[in-house]
This record gives sequence, structure tokens and C-alpha cells, in this order.
Amino acid sequence: MNGAQAVLESLKKEGVDVVFGYPGGAVLTLYDAVYKMKFPHVLTRHEQGAVHAADGYARATGKVGVVFATSGPGATNLITGIATACTDSVPLVCITGQVANPYIGKDSFQEADIFGITTPITKHNYLVKDAKELPRVLKEAFFIARTGRPGPVVIDVAKDVFDTKFDYHYPDSVQLRGYSGEYTGREEEIDAVAEAVKKAERPLLFVGGGIISSGTADLVREIASLLGAPVTSTLLGLGVVPADAKGFLGFAGMHGSYASNMAIQECDLLLCIGMRFSDRVTGKVAGFAPKATIVHFELDEAEVNKNVAADYRVLGDLRWSLPIFRDKLKAADKDFAAAHEEWLQHVIRMSQEHPFSYQEEGDLIKPGALIKKISELSDENTIAVTDVGQHQMWAAQFFDVYKPRHFLTSGGQGTMGYGLPAAMGAKIGKPDSSVILFTGDGSIMMNCQEFATIADNDIDVKVVIVHNCILGMVGQWQRLFYNHHYSQSELKGKTDFVKLAEAMGIKGYRLTKKEELESVLPAILAEKGPALLDVWIPEEEDVLPMVPGGKRLDQMVLGGSKK
Repeated sequence: MNGAQAVLESLKKEGVDVVFGYPGGAVLTLYDAVYKMKFPHVLTRHEQGAVHAADGYARATGKVGVVFATSGPGATNLITGIATACTDSVPLVCITGQVANPYIGKDSFQEADIFGITTPITKHNYLVKDAKELPRVLKEAFFIARTGRPGPVVIDVAKDVFDTKFDYHYPDSVQLRGYSGEYTGREEEIDAVAEAVKKAERPLLFVGGGIISSGTADLVREIASLLGAPVTSTLLGLGVVPADAKGFLGFAGMHGSYASNMAIQECDLLLCIGMRFSDRVTGKVAGFAPKATIVHFELDEAEVNKNVAADYRVLGDLRWSLPIFRDKLKAADKDFAAAHEEWLQHVIRMSQEHPFSYQEEGDLIKPGALIKKISELSDENTIAVTDVGQHQMWAAQFFDVYKPRHFLTSGGQGTMGYGLPAAMGAKIGKPDSSVILFTGDGSIMMNCQEFATIADNDIDVKVVIVHNCILGMVGQWQRLFYNHHYSQSELKGKTDFVKLAEAMGIKGYRLTKKEELESVLPAILAEKGPALLDVWIPEEEDVLPMVPGGKRLDQMVLGGSKK
């Protein structure tokens, strides 16, 4: 078989059931193989849409997302999505075409050094010049992408490699010098943490996206129950613990809950599991968790002591460390839950006294009310996807997440334009789950061309535009810190999102009054097929609480009334 057929045969052996992509000159032979082999493929309307769709598919399913793109601008259009996946540890394999071997390095038509460009934003990458290398490279790429700390792998393939015929054999195993994909640490590190837990009076679990990547949420829930300890999460950790679990405080950080941030500042033992201490989580590092002994369960040694110094570390795969830790807690001669009950009740009271809230304002639709209502109308299998900005924070605050892989968002990069294609990929990966996208009138324009992909493939995604005629988070900062100087952030143009959606084949609706959340919204969400809801909210609505830059977590700006 030729190189193109070998690529598709290898994808079959890796269990790939769909590819997202966009054809071009350097990958025409690959796409001819797609045609002949009837390989499942979704044609997006832009390569960035393809990579974000593969990302959403990967986050929703736990499988490796796969992307095809051509050389030059086709490949470079993937960059934002690759960086997004890399920062959030999402497994992707991106297969890009390169100019033919004789033309590499000669500034040929549609030539770009995608290997060099993507080196800083991938877990690993390859340039394949010999067809015989393809099976080994593909086997390695999937192994690297999905094992250890997951991440994106780029395979750049010279055009003539796709045309070259060779004797195909797919390897049964992978042999990589210095990388096994297995991370087993030292049990004595867990012993030290178990002893620290015995001495703690006010423990707090801080859960992150690594738990979701490793599939260890059930273990964390069991540990939280054994300890009788409250739990907070990062943005990417939402779903590790059900929203209605006793002692779950919501997410922490810049726009996190009052109870989460105060519990971090008051606890005497902070058990951080599968999270990396992002600056959006810690606030002023020097004032972060000042009373706490900090424990860091982490797979990647580079993350330990990078932003916050840990008193104890447990280095290794959570699938190795957490079962041992749980068993040691079970074997301890102490009723942890009884010992921590007073502390648990204290933080629960804080959560009840200072919930995420909003102030009613006549008949205007408040974003908190909108998202809370959608949450009430959704079941626990609904997957919420967001773009980036104010609506992202409101979604994290007011949409209840009960399961891992049911809240998909760009965390580390904060990528506007992520949401629409990611929601599309999530729905393709999880067709039996409802998928709702929360986006803004700024973010939606970044990849709005994917409405055509959604319509043409009848992908049932409900798109909720939280429409405030401004780049919301930029505007909030300009309002608070730049004397209301809305420099190039207002979006008071002539774009009609309902007509835009309808022009691409999707039903569009507009909501402007509070009462429509009861009279109109439920019926729209219950409809079969994709739909857009253009929901108008007040322009100067702030996301609160908010920890201003350079401030401690307990120096939050609060606001709103209980709702």
C-alpha cells in the first residue's frame, strides 16, 4: 500500500473512529485514500475549527483526537488549537502535509517549517521523509499523546511519502529511549502525606484536570468521603466531584467562590491533586494558603515547586498513587470524618452565606439567571462547552457539573473561538449527550464559519450567545482599572446573529426579556437539531467575585445579592 493508505490503516488500528480536517495540495493523496477507504471524516470550514473540534472530541471521550491539514497555511492554521491542547494536556495527533522531499527548505509554494514552529507547543513532533517510517511514527505518536501527561503530537509528512508504496507492517509495541509512559513513584512519599493528614484539623482537597485525564475521579470522591473534607476545584477540575456533593465549594481563583478562596486561606492542609497552580488560581503567590501544609500529587515533575512551593510531593501517575493513598487512609486508626466535621460545617456555612449570586434588574436577563435556568433544564449527562471571557466564568459559576468530561473549556490559553468547534467535536464523540455551548458576541465571531459544518452534518448543538455588545472581560477590566476607557472593545455593530445562523442553515432565536427564560427557553432547548439563542444581557454586568491582580485570594471584590 502507499503512504496515504498506511496512515488510514494505522488510524484504524489505533481505534480512531473520526478525523477532522481540511484538504489541500500536499494531502491530496491522503484525501484520495479517505475517499477510497470511506474513512469517517468531518470537513470543517477552517483548519482551526478542525483542531478545536478534535480537542472537544478528545476532552469529551478521553480518546485521542485526530486532525488532517495541508502544508503551509493549512498547517499553521492549527497552531492556536495545538497550543490550547498542549497547555490543557489534551491528547491530539495532528497529521499535516509538507511539500515533497526535493522541495523542502527551498521556500517552495505553501512550505512552512511546521516541525520547528510546533516544537514549543507539542508533547512531541515528527517530520517524516521516508514512507517506511510511517507505521513506527504513527504508533509512537498515539502512544505519546495518550500516555503519561497527555498532549498533542504533530506528524508532518512530505507529500511524496503519501504516494510511495511499501510493505506495510504496523508495530505491536513501542520502544522509546527514556520514555515508557509509566510513572510509578516512591511509596514513602505517600507515607509522609498520610502522616501529615493524621495531624491535620482543617484539610481541604484541591482537585484539577489531571484527575479527569487519568480517570481517577471516583478515587478522589472516595478519599474526600473518607476524610470528611471539603473540596474545591480548578476550572478544568469541574466534574471531578458532583456539584451537589456535600462540602463541594465550587471552583477557586480569580472568579472562584468565596468559600473556596477562604477555605484555601484558612485550611491547615491543602491536598492538591492533578493541578498546576495557575496564576489565575493562586492570586498573590506569597499570600496563597498561608496557614497550610501544601501537598502536591503530580505526574509531571516540572510542575512541582514551579509556581507554589510544596511541603510534600507525591510524584507519579494518579492511577498509581491515589489507590495507595486511599488504602493508607482506610488503614489509619482514626475517624477522619468525625474529626473534621466542625471544619466541614464551617466551610459549608461560608458557601451558603456567600453563594454565586446576581442582582435582578427589572425585566433584563441576567447571565446568572440564564445559565442557572439552563442548568436546571439540563440532565447530569449534558456537556457544557464554553468559549472564553465573562460568559465562561458565569458558566463555571452557575452551571452544575456532575461528571468528569462534562465541562469543556480552554483553561490555560483562554482561547476565544474554541467553543463552537469544540462543542461540535464533543457532540460527535458523545452523540447521546446533550451539548450546550455558552459563548459571547466576541468569541462566536472567531470561528462562526463552523455553523455551516454543524448545519451540513446536522450536529445537535445548542449555542447560547451571552450578548452584551462588548468584549465582556476586556470591558470589565477597562471599567474597573482603566477609568471606563472602552478602547476597541465595544461590539455595537450591525451583525445579526440570528440571521447569520439562519444563513448557514441553523434555527435562530433572540431572547431579550427575563420572562422568556420561562416562556420560551425550555421549548427551544427541547427541540431536536442545532439552534442558536441570541440572549441579550446588560452591557456593564461584572463577573464577581473577583480577585484583582496582585491581591490575595481573601481580598476578593464581592457583589450581588443572594439568588
